[in-house]
Amino acid sequence: MTADKAEKYGCAFAVETATFRFKDSDIVAEAHRCLFDTVRQVRESFDVYGSKKSFEWETTMDEGHTIFYGIDDFMKFEAPDTSELLPKSIKKFTLRQNITDSTQPSFIQGSGHGGSHPHLCHEFITAIVEKREPSIDVYRSANISAAGICAQLSAFNDGEEVLIPSFGKSN
Repeated sequence: MTADKAEKYGCAFAVETATFRFKDSDIVAEAHRCLFDTVRQVRESFDVYGSKKSFEWETTMDEGHTIFYGIDDFMKFEAPDTSELLPKSIKKFTLRQNITDSTQPSFIQGSGHGGSHPHLCHEFITAIVEKREPSIDVYRSANISAAGICAQLSAFNDGEEVLIPSFGKSN
């Protein structure tokens, strides 16, 4: 990554990949991040591999995700559009929009991580209004965040294995 971007974003890596092994399981996951100074579409995604099924996030926009049932037995699919579950005022944020910014190349933005951002925000705010625990609770949030933080620590230490602390199970 160029020095100016490394300084601005506090990260010297144009591409990062983390591998996660799940405790007491044969499941392995890979998380990928590719944002700057590479000739490819932006990619923040994950793949999950197991002995019975595997899942791969699409590698280029609109090619579809893949579920593997066997070595040559797989199915491509598009994640369903679930914007109808949202209030009208935020439905549009699940869709891609062309963004032109003089400080960046023109790019397609929106539908962050498959359109999940508006759903996460809506669930969080609705839980507050309804005085209930959100479905993505404090434990799940902490566990997901810890995995990302530990992956970054590993990257800063030449890929050294980092154990991810558990903050408890969510129900």
